[in-house]
Amino acid sequence: MGRVLYAFGFDRIGVVVSDLYFVDPEPGEGQEGAERGVRIEVRMLERGRPPGSIYSAQPIAIGEPVWRGDLLESVVGPVGSFDRTHHHPAFSGWEPGRRHYVSELSADPMAWLTARLSDLDGLLVEAGLEPADAGPDDAADLRAATPEIVGAVERLLARVRAGELARPPAGDTALSARVGWL
Repeated sequence: MGRVLYAFGFDRIGVVVSDLYFVDPEPGEGQEGAERGVRIEVRMLERGRPPGSIYSAQPIAIGEPVWRGDLLESVVGPVGSFDRTHHHPAFSGWEPGRRHYVSELSADPMAWLTARLSDLDGLLVEAGLEPADAGPDDAADLRAATPEIVGAVERLLARVRAGELARPPAGDTALSARVGWL
């Protein structure tokens, strides 16, 4: 079973994108059953010092999440419905806040995601951080890379819908499952 993780790194901010198959063990009303799709997270990045010579590989840590977007659909629902699509505008450490459903996000996920990633300062403020928590060029660099990131999301969604990714694990997943990098 394949899993894919894309990572886009800037100075202090990164964006990670992965396919996801998910069954919530304690779903909210109307959220019962398996979900699948693509998860996007804006994360803090940490760059370590090369542990050896100038030629050694450099340690890179994908740190705490700042924001999460879940372009999910119920497995039993119609393809392309985006019926479980939501975002988490803030985290408390590693734990996401409640799901926020936005009609514009479900209606046109790629346009909404493009706008969201193009406003890093606003995203950080909504998450309870300061724009200064990012690197000096992170907002501009993320804005420039947004078409590439959104393209990766679209390719992953196509593979999810083709049945290649975000597949359930073997065994009983009726009560709980999480398959994916994020």
